[in-house]
Amino acid sequence: MAKGGARTRSGPAPDPDALRRERDAGEWTILPAEGRQGATPEWPLTRKTARESRLWSQLWARPQALMWERYGQELEVALYVRRFAEAEGRQSSVALSTLVRQMGDSLGLSTPGMRANRWRIERPGEEDKAPSGQAPTIAPTSARARLRAVAGGSG
Repeated sequence: MAKGGARTRSGPAPDPDALRRERDAGEWTILPAEGRQGATPEWPLTRKTARESRLWSQLWARPQALMWERYGQELEVALYVRRFAEAEGRQSSVALSTLVRQMGDSLGLSTPGMRANRWRIERPGEEDKAPSGQAPTIAPTSARARLRAVAGGSG
């Protein structure tokens, strides 16, 4: 059994609102709450079921879909949809449900997955909103940037 070293989900989850040391001042991507606009991508796998078709359309309307589109993850999302639909079956295995959870985390569909990817869905009234049709904005969330904004000074 492996010992030591960083593992997924080890340690406290990153907090976009916490003051952090500059070494940990990674930027968070703010995703628009209204989700992805536009046509749903073509299904990249073999024939899809009616359930897969509904899931595919629903997922591509979510805010996370902007990032999947940016990184060309259509195939990964389609595989997630297919496995999710299989996991809903009465005879599905626990291993399949575990795989679906892991895939969902990887795609940022769960709260831990959003944190791991450093994505956040904008809050109502958030000022860092991207104009419609543009890529999501990356808000200045480093401790130094926040202190500069509060103090109104330079630095």
